[in-house]
Amino acid sequence: MGEVQSTRALRHISLSYNNADSYASALRLVLTLFPDWEHTKGQVEFIRFKDGITNTLLKAIKRRPGYSEEQIDVEAVLIRAYGKGTEVLIDRERETISHSLLAEYNLAPALLARFQNGLMYRFIRGRVCQSQDLTQEPIWRGVAQRIAQWHAVLPVVSTDILPPTEDRGDYPRLSESPLESHPSPAEVNAITPDKPTPNIWTVIQKWIYALPTGTEAETKRKSTLQKELERTVADLGNVPGLGENGLVFGHCDLLSGNVIIQPFSASSQAAKKDSSNAQIVSFIDYEYATPSPAAFDIANHFAEWGGFECDYSALPTRSTRRAFLQEYLQSYHLHHEPTPNMPPSFGDAFEAEVTRLLDEVDRFRGIPGLYWGIWALIQATISQIDFDYASYAEVRLAEYWACRAVEGGQGIDKIDPKAAYREKRMAEE
Repeated sequence: MGEVQSTRALRHISLSYNNADSYASALRLVLTLFPDWEHTKGQVEFIRFKDGITNTLLKAIKRRPGYSEEQIDVEAVLIRAYGKGTEVLIDRERETISHSLLAEYNLAPALLARFQNGLMYRFIRGRVCQSQDLTQEPIWRGVAQRIAQWHAVLPVVSTDILPPTEDRGDYPRLSESPLESHPSPAEVNAITPDKPTPNIWTVIQKWIYALPTGTEAETKRKSTLQKELERTVADLGNVPGLGENGLVFGHCDLLSGNVIIQPFSASSQAAKKDSSNAQIVSFIDYEYATPSPAAFDIANHFAEWGGFECDYSALPTRSTRRAFLQEYLQSYHLHHEPTPNMPPSFGDAFEAEVTRLLDEVDRFRGIPGLYWGIWALIQATISQIDFDYASYAEVRLAEYWACRAVEGGQGIDKIDPKAAYREKRMAEE
């Protein structure tokens, strides 16, 4: 198990970003971080990226006279302000630790500072993926290689006891959330007593504790979802898999908007260690990163091929998933400590390993629906972002129930039609 990374050295700025006063509050933040920007030639500009469904993201640039766009981007900084109430979903101290860890392994941009309600870090040049990009072979091969690198080299970090950090700022804590239940860490971690925490199962457990219970229907749903989590952990929580104790350090939110296609350059091409047609990509946004089974992180990414619209016709078929996992395992073994018994690519032992992982990933295909369905139920209660979380929750939970029904031998004609189509699509060769 890796050691907890301290954020003691990270600068804290005692200012907040205010969406109602966006330019002025963002300017105060960036000039506090870079005082010289105020006194040197060139306009300070802010580019608002399309808001996600959790946070606000701004790119701050100093348009120095005579600088090319590439030179401007070298000193650009991203300002990410947290969505209101999201502390019930995301441990912001844990996120900062994860970002710092990733930066140590050159898998994330340098973290520059945190402020009262967000983080500031360096900009990654490249193009943000759209959901349709994920279906393109050079892109998915690049994603397979990068996610394998994460899983192979990053330590599984436990934060049972966080080290004290100086000037943490006034991050909102769970006890300040608008929801009623504030479980102790021991209550949350009891779902997986023998595994490092947090992990994907304890995250889901924390979210279930936070579900509203204002009506009889809400109380019943919370009880049902708790039973489903316990059943799921019993079924899948101890499945042998890659990593330590069946866990790897997962991104756990690999939707298209968190995949950056890096611009082509001679140096980037030279850095490639294979001759495939894979596009080099990077991952951003690490707020949900946590130890998880590799099969969950991969299954969750496959689910994102359909985008927020849940276009199941875009999901990868079994043959595409197998090719993705071949690429993934080649990269995993390349980055992991080589062993004398490492199976050669495309040999019988390697193909058997691919088949085992494919079966594991398919067993996890419904769990992203449970994960994001519960998440959306909470967002429907706390978020001020213009997104129909309540409907999204029903769609995602239906994916989970459909998978459960099919695994239990129930006829596909007896389940939600849209979710049934998803099951049929996932079964296609």
